Amino acid sequence: MFMAEEKKDEKKTEEKKARGRKPKAKEEKAPAPKAEEKVAPKEAHKEPPKEAHAEAPKEAHKHAEAKAEVPKEEARKKKRKAAKKAQRVFVARGKRKLSVARATIKAGKGAVRMNKLNVSSIPNPYIRSMITEPLRYIGPEANGIDLSIRVNGGGMIGQAQAARTAIAHALVLYFDQANLKEKFMSIDRSLLIEDTRRVESKKYRGPKARARFQKSYR
Repeated sequence: MFMAEEKKDEKKTEEKKARGRKPKAKEEKAPAPKAEEKVAPKEAHKEPPKEAHAEAPKEAHKHAEAKAEVPKEEARKKKRKAAKKAQRVFVARGKRKLSVARATIKAGKGAVRMNKLNVSSIPNPYIRSMITEPLRYIGPEANGIDLSIRVNGGGMIGQAQAARTAIAHALVLYFDQANLKEKFMSIDRSLLIEDTRRVESKKYRGPKARARFQKSYR
């Protein structure tokens, strides 16, 4: 009995040893895994999502539109500058007492405005004729210009005389080849030369500059 048990134990130990050796042999024969080498190239060759492909042409189209708008705006600016250069505009000044007038002259249809109002709307014919006096000396060429006068300070007559001088100076600048300066000086030199006289200031002991309060004795 003991002999049979010993034989069984030997067989079991041999089987265990054989089992322990087999996996070692398998480990030696099995090649090393190359999972890491295969994963890297797959990740490198991944295709981008479809949304990125759809957004790319839209962005390119927007950039192309922006580039096309820039030259259009530049062309418009150049046209405006060329139009401004082609149009002759002059500004002249005239003074009388406390009134200061600035006249802007350019090519037009014969409109004359004073403080944004047409001169023909001035009710006083004397003031109206005083303002438009220089235009009567240039003849039909007055119908091809526009005049805009801005007047500040002083009274009605002072403003009218300041506007008259400013218009005369503007006409001389605009029609530089017509010898208008000599013509105006021969007709009336006050058209171009400003009156330097000013109102004398009031003094004490009197109601005006020279008048004095009267004395009465009893």
